[in-house]
Amino acid sequence: MMEDSMLHIAMFPWLAFGHFIPFLQLANDLAKRGHRISLLLPTNALLKLKHLNLYPQLITFCALTIPQVEGLPPGAETTADTMNLDGSLEVALDGLQDEVKAILLQMEKPNLVFYDFAYWIPELVSEMGCKTVKFTVFSPTISALSLITSKSKGKGRAVTAADIMEPPPGFPSDSKVVLREHEAYQVSRFLNLPRNRITVFDRVVEALKRCDAIAFRACNEMEGHYCNYIATELGKPVYCAGPLLPEPPREEPLEDKIARWLEKFEPNSVIFCAFGSEVVLGKEQFHQLLLGLELTGLPFLVAVKPPERSSSIEDALPEGFQERTKGKAIVHGGWVPQSMILRHKAVGYFVNHGGSGSMWESLASHCRIIVAPPNRSDYALNARLMAEELEAAVEVQTDENDKFFKENLCNAIKSVMGENIQKVNHKKWRDLLLTPGFADNYIDSFIHKLYELSVQ
Repeated sequence: MMEDSMLHIAMFPWLAFGHFIPFLQLANDLAKRGHRISLLLPTNALLKLKHLNLYPQLITFCALTIPQVEGLPPGAETTADTMNLDGSLEVALDGLQDEVKAILLQMEKPNLVFYDFAYWIPELVSEMGCKTVKFTVFSPTISALSLITSKSKGKGRAVTAADIMEPPPGFPSDSKVVLREHEAYQVSRFLNLPRNRITVFDRVVEALKRCDAIAFRACNEMEGHYCNYIATELGKPVYCAGPLLPEPPREEPLEDKIARWLEKFEPNSVIFCAFGSEVVLGKEQFHQLLLGLELTGLPFLVAVKPPERSSSIEDALPEGFQERTKGKAIVHGGWVPQSMILRHKAVGYFVNHGGSGSMWESLASHCRIIVAPPNRSDYALNARLMAEELEAAVEVQTDENDKFFKENLCNAIKSVMGENIQKVNHKKWRDLLLTPGFADNYIDSFIHKLYELSVQ
């Protein structure tokens, strides 16, 4: 294939909006340069994301019907519809093999197929002659951790916390992105549980091992040493696609209630807190979050799902909270346009869970960054990357159960006020990410490497 011809790329992300959106952002960047994309999405997600397709003449949405499997709530299609504690959504994903194959066979043969958790894609498309790329929306540190645990399991013994905390030879020696002892212990316990199906870690490792090349939503300047480790370990190309920052959204303005409320406050005075579409806090942790924000004395806007065993946000609020914070706080239980809120002049602080999307959006924003990762290793590693390695954020102190108290949250927010090392480093990284041509150069280089891969 000549490099001046256009690629056709099929994409099949994991069933979560935190994956759909980066895949679609990448699709937009590729379509902007004339390449065709076929993006496979569940039916309802397709409708919700339609407005983010900036090049509908080149990006085709292909609807998937998610199979109903044991344990999956009726109509559930994504992690936003189920906590997936029993792995039923992963079973549903694996049940899509015949449907995915049929869709791929019906379209003009793609040059490349991108996937992330569906480790069976390379075998599925082997007869079609398509090259495969595992496109990973998580930080490369997550994949590196998965390879470390895989090595331990490959020795035929149980994985220990020490295996996870003591990286093997070849791992970046200057890395500060590590799990703490109690976090590593929890991961090791999870990995050693008897199972009748593939674990998430094994799924990631198999996906990494079976593809023709690996691509990360990452920049060499930040995480290149982890990408080099993975490339050496697996002996295959590893590409960085850049930060994939969303373009200023072509969508409706902020909801009137939120917009009017934000306009009341001075620039950089409002705390925005969001924990993504998957995180559901326990009620006590939800209370500590709100009370910690209240302790700062600053106005705040919170967008989180209702806590466990609560039918609504309003029913779960701490006693007297609404009266004490009237006019100074909004607690919202549904979706909000995060990137638009972060761009608002009144918002000066961003408290988030350490999800990959929030990590990139916060680095590109003007807001001070405070990370309070729930009990998940990917969030914890993102928090360490932001706070310890990039030194652009502060991580909220937690106990051995990954719980924080209101005083910890308040202290973390106050620690990033005024002049500090986090402000200096955040500005350095933000200026780099927003340098004219920076993200475009990554995409152009990525496309060049995709051409090379497609003709091998």
